[in-house]
Amino acid sequence: MNDIDLDKDVDQTATDPIDLQPDWANPPSLEDLKRDYKAAQVAHQVHTMEVDAWLDILGAKQVIKAKTGRSKLVPKVARKQAEWRYAALSEPFLSTDDLFNTAPNTFEDKKTAEQNGQVLNYQLNNRIDKVSFIDEYIRTAVDEGTVVVRVDWEFEEAVRTVWVDITETQVAVDPATGQPVLDEQGQPVTQEVKTGQKQVKKKVTIKNQPVLTICDYNNVMFDPTAKGNINKAEFGIYSFETSLSELKKDGRYKNLDNVNFESASILSEPDYKVNASDPSFAFKDKARKKVIAHEYWGYWDIDGEGEVTAFVATWIGDTLIRLEENPYPDKKIPFVLVQYLPRRKNLYGEPDAELIEDNQKIIGAVTRGVIDLLGRSANGQQGTRKDALDVTNARKFERGDDYKFNANVDPKQAFHDGVYPEIPRSALEVLTMQHNDAEALTGVKSFSQGISGQALGSTATGIRSALDATSKRELGILRRFSNGFTQIGRKIISMNSEFLDDEEIIRITNEDLVTINRNDLGGEYDIKLTISTAEADEQKASELSFMLQTTGNTLPFPMTQMLLSDMAKLRKMPDLAQRIIEFEPQPDPLEQKRAELEIALLQAQVANETAKGRENEVDVGLKTAKTAVEKAKARSMHSGADITDLDFLEKESGVDNARDQAAEDLKHARTMESKEHDRLKELDKIALTGLNKQ
Repeated sequence: MNDIDLDKDVDQTATDPIDLQPDWANPPSLEDLKRDYKAAQVAHQVHTMEVDAWLDILGAKQVIKAKTGRSKLVPKVARKQAEWRYAALSEPFLSTDDLFNTAPNTFEDKKTAEQNGQVLNYQLNNRIDKVSFIDEYIRTAVDEGTVVVRVDWEFEEAVRTVWVDITETQVAVDPATGQPVLDEQGQPVTQEVKTGQKQVKKKVTIKNQPVLTICDYNNVMFDPTAKGNINKAEFGIYSFETSLSELKKDGRYKNLDNVNFESASILSEPDYKVNASDPSFAFKDKARKKVIAHEYWGYWDIDGEGEVTAFVATWIGDTLIRLEENPYPDKKIPFVLVQYLPRRKNLYGEPDAELIEDNQKIIGAVTRGVIDLLGRSANGQQGTRKDALDVTNARKFERGDDYKFNANVDPKQAFHDGVYPEIPRSALEVLTMQHNDAEALTGVKSFSQGISGQALGSTATGIRSALDATSKRELGILRRFSNGFTQIGRKIISMNSEFLDDEEIIRITNEDLVTINRNDLGGEYDIKLTISTAEADEQKASELSFMLQTTGNTLPFPMTQMLLSDMAKLRKMPDLAQRIIEFEPQPDPLEQKRAELEIALLQAQVANETAKGRENEVDVGLKTAKTAVEKAKARSMHSGADITDLDFLEKESGVDNARDQAAEDLKHARTMESKEHDRLKELDKIALTGLNKQ
């Protein structure tokens, strides 16, 4: 870095922040930004020195000062451990197409959460090189102890010639009558009619997507006072290579005419780590010549009122080319830090190389001793006593012909075959002990004694314990990695809500299209990651298999279908899982006909029983009527019997005769009364006649 004298009056006319943000009352100056950059260099250099040392251990770059002819071998113990770790950690992320699983906070957010998950998975699978990114993500974390992901947004437009329809307004005509169509007010109805096509130039969107970048640890630094929490960092500075053509194409940068691209170069920035394989190569033309830009993300009191605002600034050399408020909706530093082995109150983590450095050195020292022991031996050489052969027989011996040795020399003592000396047992025990200690520290069983059934133990209990311990260790690392992906997903969701078109069509499959509304993408959602270790998936699949075996045919088919689908997903067979869940068994025609006949038979039986019930109801009415008749007859018979008995009693007791006598007396009395009445009537008649005569 070219140090600047902060007390010296530096000409900043070309980089005056007022030129970039005239509305800010208190914009940060370039000196303010470079002051933070310089102040963070000390902590940054400590971290880079640590990572450089870890990478030297991983690459077996230990310098061995040995005599000529002695071994300088450095075994790659840390690299061997890392190689076993790479696949175990990356496979859970790469084995599924739906890495993000969004869950809503409320029931109303369900549909929107599903759309967020579809967009995120589509962007990760189709807009980003998923395999390359995850491999670099895992390997960087394993090798360096920390991975820094820069979450950015890329937008690109281009002018293209497209065909558009030519239309004109015409009166609608009824095809049956050929007369104009009139509306309710009697006015002619008009319509737009296509009359042709023409070519026009139109701006089209080429790219509108998130960009994920794994940052080089040399070229990114953060606020040293963050106390291990990136969300508390007041700034983050990212250095990157760029050129005049790239900056103009981006469209966000100004003051490019004030940058001295002719004198600027990558070599003028010693603090920047060049990623090119040939650092000496450089473009000479102004448009493509590489320069170093520093991008500052942080917070500043731009209004002078004591409250900070998120902003971003970029400079090249002594020229500010960008100064604006943070364009991202979350208003946070666009970096995600993931630690492999976390350290307390530290932004950066540690790799396995930090744990097994001593083991690698001890294994190297013992291995070099063993190699020197074998290398200095005369293996394969044959020695002969000087007096065992004369000159003639010595020549025959050297040619491989039959020879004669001197009689006074024992041939067993006259000839000696050189062989490798036996390696001391203590050396092999030290190597085994150091390998086991390294594996215990990292939790990786790298099969240093060969891949065999005894690699993890001699008993099933021992094997299960080793696998459980390894799985828990890997699961702990995976949780930190998945948490990093969750933070990345949240940032992308907020960017989608701001930068996606209102009605951008996202192709999810070859057939289905889902229209994503920009207003539906800005909510807060619970983001879950469907990842796990192979051992955990195997355990879940075994439990489901046992459940399916124990339940047998007692479960209904839909539940069996769900269990089989989950087992297929855990076995990394998503296509089979989808076919299982969509499978609908087709009925056997004979069985279907039999079922129809059985249903018809049951319906006939039900109708028959219904008719019987109605018939029984009629019978009940008839029987009720008959019962009433019989009761009436019974009452009549009882009444006749009573009358007969009464007559008998009356006759027997004389009541009948007395009644007859009374009747006769009554009849006689009435007759006498009638006669008396007639006599009186006749007397009255006679008396009346006599009066008339007088």
